[in-house]
Amino acid sequence: MLTNATPTTDKAPEGAPRPSNLFYLASSRRPLVDRAEGIYIWDQSGRRYIDGSSGPMVVNIGHGNRNVIQAMKRQMDRVTFAYRLHFENEPAEELARQLAARMPAGLDRMFFVSGGSEAVESCIKLARQWAVATNQPQRWKVVTRFPSYHGGTLGSLSVTGDDALSQSFWPLMQKMPTIPAPAAWRDRDNLSMEERGLRYADMLEEKILEEGPESVLAFIMEPIGGAATAALVAPDSYYGRIREICDRHGVLLIHDEVMSGAGRTGRFLGGDHWNCRPDIVAMSKGIGSGYAPLGAMAASSRLVQPLLEAGGFQHGHTYAGNPLACAAGLAVLGEMDRLRLIENAAAMGEALMEELRGLQSRFPFIADVRGKGLLIGAEMVADPETLAPIPPRRMAYQRLLDLCYERGLIIYARRVKGGRDGDNFILAPPMVVTREQVDEIIGILGDALVALAGELDLPVNG
Repeated sequence: MLTNATPTTDKAPEGAPRPSNLFYLASSRRPLVDRAEGIYIWDQSGRRYIDGSSGPMVVNIGHGNRNVIQAMKRQMDRVTFAYRLHFENEPAEELARQLAARMPAGLDRMFFVSGGSEAVESCIKLARQWAVATNQPQRWKVVTRFPSYHGGTLGSLSVTGDDALSQSFWPLMQKMPTIPAPAAWRDRDNLSMEERGLRYADMLEEKILEEGPESVLAFIMEPIGGAATAALVAPDSYYGRIREICDRHGVLLIHDEVMSGAGRTGRFLGGDHWNCRPDIVAMSKGIGSGYAPLGAMAASSRLVQPLLEAGGFQHGHTYAGNPLACAAGLAVLGEMDRLRLIENAAAMGEALMEELRGLQSRFPFIADVRGKGLLIGAEMVADPETLAPIPPRRMAYQRLLDLCYERGLIIYARRVKGGRDGDNFILAPPMVVTREQVDEIIGILGDALVALAGELDLPVNG
């Protein structure tokens, strides 16, 4: 019996956080949440916050949607769990059918998981088993970009270009080859953006040839950057050239749409903006919209059938195709259509982008604003001419996050450049956001930027 544990029921001194047995990324404490609706969250003291990041870009359709909650209750009255090897279930079958109808042509097979890391891991395992099943066992390398983020399991972390996250675990996993992320806005040369896009894409071919084409299995990329690159968008020329290179060398193209998918960018998938043709797609976050843990891998029968004939997909999770989670996902898709949320994401994204660029002209330390729809990022620097980063010790990204939080706005903020330096933030409110709420978000963010500039002696115009 442990006699030195502190019971969590002990009363803390008035004004101090109560003891907790939980631990996560950091030791800082936050208020206890009470309820949420639309783009707003209230803590137990009654204070309201704008969820300007949809959590970590999850709650696409907004909090407290009654139709989704009622659909989940109906499913709970029938069955909450049925193991996929014992039963098929109707919500999973219907969700797979509806997702396949929204995918790029040919991606007609779905595999359900509980989150983004599992989805990426599933993509890697599918690609590898397909190669073995089609007599290409020498193919195992998955080229990725640096920086990038694809998940926290050892498999997904091996294709995550972020030393700060992965360095401790290198002895436990296989490191994969990387190429630079297409941060063309930083380049100081005489090339056009189209030419820069082609140059970044050609780096993939150079890496494939360096590694040996016969050994390269796949290339994984986020069509629109996520946590590691703050909604980075490559020049348009990049996307088609990547597809050409993959085809030329028999390399599978995996799109990580965990953050950019499910309508957030104004199209169902981020890659749809360029009519990209991935071989495999990872999805999560927005397809469950925070109502249930849910993710999916989409692939073509061309890839799935050979490994099924070779003995089956040697992979799986207990909650794969869970009927309750899939019922939530079905209701989320229904609300997305009923409320025309993809169209709203495109329209409100334009308004938010315009307003954020207005702040950029006022605060020149915001060096770049980018993104699509309601996945919009910005990068902050110490010198807008040289793009020198703000000294890491100043913790600019964390300070901006805290200043916004104090004012009732939740944003997503993180370091880029592999997690070590380079400060960025993301605005990604739920897709139900209105124009008036966009203005409210920008107003609070502007006040926080004024405070940040004062604390860190950053330049301000006017």
